[in-house]
Amino acid sequence: MADIDRTEAYAEALSMIAQSEGNSDRVEEELFRLARAYEGSDQLRETLTNAHLPYEKRAQVVSDVLDGKASDTTIALASMVVGAGRARDLPNIVDAMVQKGAASRSHAVAEVRSAVPLTEDQKTRLAAALSQRTGQTIEIKTIVDPSIKGGIVTQIGDNVIDGSIRSKLTKLREAIN
Repeated sequence: MADIDRTEAYAEALSMIAQSEGNSDRVEEELFRLARAYEGSDQLRETLTNAHLPYEKRAQVVSDVLDGKASDTTIALASMVVGAGRARDLPNIVDAMVQKGAASRSHAVAEVRSAVPLTEDQKTRLAAALSQRTGQTIEIKTIVDPSIKGGIVTQIGDNVIDGSIRSKLTKLREAIN
């Protein structure tokens, strides 16, 4: 089975389980946050992908990371992926799951990076503006990324809208040099 097919199969399985538990929106959001934490932490990535660590230890790390921040369903699903030896694929599996969930609701997903957390009002206004611009109903998934300095970077599929201070400073530096 090709990796892309395996990723899709895992995403489909996670979606079905989350739907059967009745909390797919919450599980999608929690897994999305775990996937971003995984991408952003060398230590977490190394621990969860270490084949020399027994499954129980890696599952405990998942549980510890998510303790009090995620539902039992999310913890079980993340532990299942890690236990199956697919931790390296976690971000791709979760992203495919989130895309499937949004598509099932006839929505598109906008991944929004900001230097500080966005308020609910800001997310609502941004979703409305992006919906108007794209002609699609947009679901916002936020990531706090202090490296962008300020502003936001939005990605919808392959389209990126970079309104970050970091990119403006880079352009200014290039113009000066």
